[in-house]
Amino acid sequence: MSLGTVRDPHDVRAGRKDWLGLVVLAFAVLLISVDATVLDLALPFISEDLAPSSTQLLWIIDVYSFVLAGLLVTMGTLGDRIGRRKLLLIGAAGFGLASLIAAWSASPEMLIAARVLQGVSGATLMPATLGLIRTMFVNPRQRTTAIGVWGAMAGGGAAAGPLVGGWLLEHYWWGSVFLINIPVMIALIALGPLVIPESKNPEPGRFDLASAGLSIVAMIPMVYAVKESVVHGPSWILTGVGLVGALAGWVFIRRQRSLADPMIDLSLFARPAFSTAVVTNLLSIFALAGVLFFGSQYLQLVLGYSPLEAGLLMLPGTLVSAAASLAAAWLVRRWEPSRVLSVGLVIAALGAAVMIALGPDSGPEAFVVGFILAGAGVGVALTLTSDLVVSAVEPERAGAASAVSETAYELGVALGVAVLGSVVLAIFRRGLDVSALDADQAHIAQGTLGGAVEVSKSMPVEQAAAFVDSAQAAFVDGMNIAAGATAVILFATAILVARMLRRR
Repeated sequence: MSLGTVRDPHDVRAGRKDWLGLVVLAFAVLLISVDATVLDLALPFISEDLAPSSTQLLWIIDVYSFVLAGLLVTMGTLGDRIGRRKLLLIGAAGFGLASLIAAWSASPEMLIAARVLQGVSGATLMPATLGLIRTMFVNPRQRTTAIGVWGAMAGGGAAAGPLVGGWLLEHYWWGSVFLINIPVMIALIALGPLVIPESKNPEPGRFDLASAGLSIVAMIPMVYAVKESVVHGPSWILTGVGLVGALAGWVFIRRQRSLADPMIDLSLFARPAFSTAVVTNLLSIFALAGVLFFGSQYLQLVLGYSPLEAGLLMLPGTLVSAAASLAAAWLVRRWEPSRVLSVGLVIAALGAAVMIALGPDSGPEAFVVGFILAGAGVGVALTLTSDLVVSAVEPERAGAASAVSETAYELGVALGVAVLGSVVLAIFRRGLDVSALDADQAHIAQGTLGGAVEVSKSMPVEQAAAFVDSAQAAFVDGMNIAAGATAVILFATAILVARMLRRR
C-alpha cells in the first residue's frame, strides 16, 4: 500500500487487546442494566428497614432513571471532548462509590442521594462504552459483533435484574443488590487503562453549557411525567410538567440549529439509516419494557409464583435475547440489514401476539414462549439499531451519536411502562368491582393488582377469593389488549424499517 492511500475499514481488524477491552466494557454495561431493574424486588425489605414515605419510595425507584435519561446527551458529548476512556473511568469510580453508599444507607434521604449519584455515573458509562466500541472496532463486521455483545449485556441485564435480585434477597440483605457492582467497577478501573484505548474528537468545538442545561430540563420532566402518570394517573400537574420538558426540548432543538458546534448535529436525522434506527430502537425497547412490566406481575400475582420463580421463568427469554443480539452480527453477513431487522421485529410481534391468549388459569408455558419470541426479536433489533446509529457518524462523534441511541432507549423504557402500563391499569380499574369497599380500600385496590390482593386480606374468605379472581381477570384483560397493541406497533415498525432501509 503506497503512502497517502486510505486503508479500507474492512482491512483494519481488531486485535486481542481490543476484544479484552470489549469484555471489560460488556460487564460494565451488564451491571448498569441490571441496576435499572434489580431494585424492584428489594423494595419491601427497604421499606421495613428504612421506613420511607410513599413519595420517598417512588424517588428511590425512579430517580436513577430520571437522572440517567437527563444527562445522557450531555455526557456523550462531554466524552467526545475530554476522552471517552477518561469519562468511563471517572464514571466507574463514581458508580462504585454510589453503590457503597446505597448498600449502607441509614435513611431514605441517603439512599435517594446514592441513587442520584448512580444515575450521574451511569450516564457517563453507557454512551462512553458504545462510543469506544465504535472507535475500537473499525472493521464493520467486527463492529457489529462487538455491538451484539454490548446489546446482549444491555438487554439481558435489564431482564435478568429480577432474577439476580431474587437470588440475592433470598440469601443476603437488601444492600447486596448494590454491592455486586463493586468488583466489576474495580476491575474496570484497574484494567481499563491497559486494554481500552483513549479516543475523543480532536476538534470538538466549544462546549455549550446552555444546551447541556436545556437537554436536562427537556428529558427529566418528560420522563417524570410519563412514569408518574402510571402510578397516580394523568393530572393537570403532570401535564404541565410534561409540557415544560417539551418546551425545553423545542428550545434545545432551535438552539442546536443556530450553533457552530451543536451538541447534537440535527442533520444526522436527515439520514434514513440514522433516524430509522433511533425510532426502531425506541419502539422495540418500548415493547420489551411493556412485556416485562405486565409479565412479571402476571407470573407473580396471577399465577402465584415467587419473585425468584418468576425470574427463572423469564430466564429462557433473557438468554434467547442475548443469543439473538450476538446472532445478528452473523445474520447481516448473509442478508441485508433491513431484512434481518424487519424479520426480527416480526418475530417480536408474534411473541406479543401469543400473549393475547393468556388467561388467569393459563400455565406459564404460553408466556414463556411469547417472551422467548419477543426477546429474540428485540435482541436482534437492539444490536442492529445501535450499529446503524454509530456507523452513520464519523468516529470522532461516536459519543454524541451513542447518547442519542441511549436516550431513545431510556425513553422507550419510560414510555413502554407508562403507555402500556396505563392501558393495563385503565382496563383493570374498569373491570374491578369495588362497590363493597370503602373509599380508602377502593383507592388502594384500583391502584395496582398487588393493592387489590392486599385489600382482599381484610375480607371474609369466600368474598376475598371472589374479589381476587375478578381482579386477576380484569388485569389479564388489560394485559391481553396491551399485548395486542404491542404486536401492532412492532408489525408497523417492521414495515417502516423495510421501506426506509431497503436501499441501504
